[in-house]
Amino acid sequence: MGILCCFQSHAGGGGGGGGGGGSHHDQAVPSSSDRSLPERRPGMDRSSRNNNSVDYSNLVTLVNEIVADSGTRPATLINPSHHLPKAVTTSDDAVSYRHRRVAEEILKMGKAGKVTARAFTYAELSEATGGFRPESQLGEGGFGPVYRGRLPPRPSGGPEVAVKQLDRNGMQGTREFLVEALMLSLLKHPNLVTLLGFCTDADNRMLVYEYMPLGSLEDHLLDLPPGRAPLDWATRMRVAQGAARGLEYLHDAARPPVIYRDFKASNILLDVGFEARLSDFGLAKVGPSGDKSHVSTRVMGTYGYCAPEYALTGKLTTMSDVYSFGVVFLEMITGRRAIDTTRPPDQHNLVLWAGPRFKDKRRFAEMADPMLQGDYPTKGLHQALAIAAMCLQEDATMRPGMSDVVTALDYLTVAGGGGGGGGGAADDDPADLDTNDDEQQQTDDDAQA
Repeated sequence: MGILCCFQSHAGGGGGGGGGGGSHHDQAVPSSSDRSLPERRPGMDRSSRNNNSVDYSNLVTLVNEIVADSGTRPATLINPSHHLPKAVTTSDDAVSYRHRRVAEEILKMGKAGKVTARAFTYAELSEATGGFRPESQLGEGGFGPVYRGRLPPRPSGGPEVAVKQLDRNGMQGTREFLVEALMLSLLKHPNLVTLLGFCTDADNRMLVYEYMPLGSLEDHLLDLPPGRAPLDWATRMRVAQGAARGLEYLHDAARPPVIYRDFKASNILLDVGFEARLSDFGLAKVGPSGDKSHVSTRVMGTYGYCAPEYALTGKLTTMSDVYSFGVVFLEMITGRRAIDTTRPPDQHNLVLWAGPRFKDKRRFAEMADPMLQGDYPTKGLHQALAIAAMCLQEDATMRPGMSDVVTALDYLTVAGGGGGGGGGAADDDPADLDTNDDEQQQTDDDAQA
């Protein structure tokens, strides 16, 4: 059983819908023929990893309405018989009403002991951030600015927090606020950021998170400032493992599943010890339930990370997240951006650049980040590339589920693939990786434009 064998039971399953696994892949992948991968170990199987599953089906109607294409029509909230009051007629009134309903639902769940998020006043968050002064701003995304603050008692007793403030321009930001507030109020996992609370005072819309002191994976991998040491191989694998577990929880523990839809390095935050936490759930989508294989939606996300079938058809499944994970994992291996127009034209697209190299094990070393300076285990590199390549299969039914990706990464880190030392024993006993002679066309995600 090789490094990819743990994937075979899932190929064709999961959220990808249809099509059992065959012997032909749309994209050539490295394989391992004699390096055995043990069966799932105690403590590593899906049920034990996700024994804190959450059923939020009673809120699915509300979430689906929030992310509906039309954000201004009368809303169906909580159940089909609950409509906007007749007095609520304008778009602004509808938005305000939805904000209140979300706040009411979160508070109701809090009283029932289902969530721990609390309601903050604007005054409390203004005090925590020093009046939202520019020096407190951590950054700004599509949602709006994010500020660093400290909750009372100050100056040193309260916890540090990150306060995300909604940009008031546009319905999209409103929908993102509502979805994120609902999702993170219910979903709890060590590899998801913790939502501490929210603010819906007057026209103010804010979310309050625990503060992540090390910033994002992008800060340490793709936007490395002068003087900062690059992440070593073991840390990269640990971050990938944590991020994969977060996605696995969303796909396998949430009922119905949650499709993250915007998995990228800037959305992976890092706690002390480089523990990965998924953040920014504004684009998250409730996944298919019952006998449905996918949900149809407008194509959203970030160019270079979207799965080709989603970009072309708008059909979204958990396999779309798996593809995005493969892109980010490839970024972690190579130190290259998914899309980098500063490079020569034939290197703009990371997946297309990697395609021919996946076919030839003599070129695997070309794919290792030069910043590692050769300090990585050869077997670990080969096995990591195998995982990335499987996630990047053009045919969604051939991709592994995230539970299988987590199992492979668990094995990779425990079995020595997560360590450094590129010139040591790992080079003396390289993995026996067969190349795939199939010259099929590599994934072309230029269609995402």
